[in-house]
Amino acid sequence: MSANRYQQHFIVSWDQLHRDVRELCHQLVERDFKGIVAITRGGLIPAALIARELNLRLIDTVCIKSYDHMDQGGLDVMKGVDHDGDGWLLVDDLVDTGKTARKVREMLPKAHFATVYAKPEGRPLVDQFLTEVGQDCWIQFPWDMGVAYVEPLADRVRGEASGEDAS
Repeated sequence: MSANRYQQHFIVSWDQLHRDVRELCHQLVERDFKGIVAITRGGLIPAALIARELNLRLIDTVCIKSYDHMDQGGLDVMKGVDHDGDGWLLVDDLVDTGKTARKVREMLPKAHFATVYAKPEGRPLVDQFLTEVGQDCWIQFPWDMGVAYVEPLADRVRGEASGEDAS
């Protein structure tokens, strides 16, 4: 994966994610699902939020590990499920290149596949998504970020003006 691949950044806050998942649920609420299959790890949090909004209690996981730089994009299915997805909602946070989505589609061909965010390369593999982002966009999810102290601007400017180290 090239560092130059991502020309844009999209930062998703917890509040934004919750709003987006609720909006996606408005499109799903009329359907009758047996349960949810979350694709780990990115699909876990959206799946929990969707389960609450759709009042579903049966949640399973498909656990897939991808090897981007070690194994030229190989996939290792660490845990599957024992059905074809009929009547189930398959959930992930994002469909990107479609590599993981293709594998999960093979495993659960009858599932209804929904993601919160979709990129053009992977979009045809999902049944439903809320927001499309560019293929060159890096999505920064809230579970990958931490909260850190930020020095007040005035203190930083004064520190730089006096030649002090602002850090």
